[in-house]
Amino acid sequence: MQSINPATEKNIAEYPETSQEEVHQILHNMTHAQRKWARTSLHERSAKMLQLANLLEQNKDEYANLMTDEMGKPLSQAIGEVEKCAWVCRFYAERGPIYLEDEAVPTDSDQKYIISYQPLGIILAIMPWNFPFWQFIRHAAPSFMAGNSIILKHASNVSGCALAIQDLMIKAGFEDDLFRSVLLPNDKIGRLIHHPAVNGVTLTGSTRAGSSVAKQAGEALKKTVLELGGSDAYVILDDADIEHAADLCVTSRLINSGQSCISAKRFIIMDSVYDEFREAFKEKMSAKKMGDPRELANDVGPLAREDLRDTLHKQVQKSINQGAKLVMGGKIPDQAGFYYPPTILENVEPGMAAFDEELFGPVAAFTRVNTEEGAISVANNSIYGLGAAVFTKDVKRGQEIASRRLEAGCCVVNEIVKSDPRLPFGGIKQSGYGRELAREGIREFVNIKSVVVSR
Repeated sequence: MQSINPATEKNIAEYPETSQEEVHQILHNMTHAQRKWARTSLHERSAKMLQLANLLEQNKDEYANLMTDEMGKPLSQAIGEVEKCAWVCRFYAERGPIYLEDEAVPTDSDQKYIISYQPLGIILAIMPWNFPFWQFIRHAAPSFMAGNSIILKHASNVSGCALAIQDLMIKAGFEDDLFRSVLLPNDKIGRLIHHPAVNGVTLTGSTRAGSSVAKQAGEALKKTVLELGGSDAYVILDDADIEHAADLCVTSRLINSGQSCISAKRFIIMDSVYDEFREAFKEKMSAKKMGDPRELANDVGPLAREDLRDTLHKQVQKSINQGAKLVMGGKIPDQAGFYYPPTILENVEPGMAAFDEELFGPVAAFTRVNTEEGAISVANNSIYGLGAAVFTKDVKRGQEIASRRLEAGCCVVNEIVKSDPRLPFGGIKQSGYGRELAREGIREFVNIKSVVVSR
């Protein structure tokens, strides 16, 4: 396992792969630890969650710098990521016991009907590199509160983060074998999925990875939750506040240097406001600074790996060859690091790479439409369905479009799509299935047990 600093292209560290013998022993030990954890009170679990939140906040600079070194996240955003992890821990420390309370079902008989929420056991978490702490903690907080244990298979290029999380859990007072990180290449995930000690699988990653994991988990009859890729459409209607819309759209497109499943990617703009939005967006995009992610003044860092940067550039070039027009950016800088400049493509249509595929980097794709119906149709014309947004001064109009007409798991009005502990999060179509966060998230990996008691 090798970590390379994407800003300098220098090797940070190398980590030994976890052997299959070690994996088997880890899962054996975790089985006993999970059974013990399942017997603890919800009050005790909440106390551990609060301690975890405290440690995250106390050490946020250390963890943020580690993320920035391993995958290039701008440092200010990395600090924010750690703070958000602390938030979700506190949220479930407070709300988890409420979500897991036994529920009495009304009946006209002498029997008592009860719905009880019990842990499944060991959950395998297969996590990506783009949010090394948040993607895991947003699963771990509800899963631990529910009484499960977790074995983490993190992305190979953030092995340092995976081990730091393991150390963090121990410091927070979780038993050593309740959570473990294993360092494995992707081609050995199948053995973990099929291991009899594993009771469920959650994955955040590409659609291709999700399909592979779902197939293997299905063969093993293991419950899965998949949060996969996205090509979020942001619809700019004819009555939108253009300055406000452009500001939020640029912010969303450049989150994590464009490497986010729920960042804005396709911009569907009505003809009457197209030119005004285009110029406002271009002006705000041009003002963003690309450079060393450790410098707080920089908004855009490098992409996480060289192959990811090269893939993005090929998608841009292919789209141009297919008829898209390059407005700005689109050239690989002549400098060290895996940087790619903020880029705008217009005249993007279905059938082009920039429309059909996920652009995982700071590239915006513009499509001009004539009508509201046309805008919604184009927005929904995607294999993905993670998030979507609509901008309009008519809030009632926007809410109806977001609630009823846009096809995605999270739709917003005059706002950017983002995950929030208070709301269920997940996608439809090839963006995955199942939900994380909120009440729905904590109930994904539990045995929803029916209990009938006769008097």
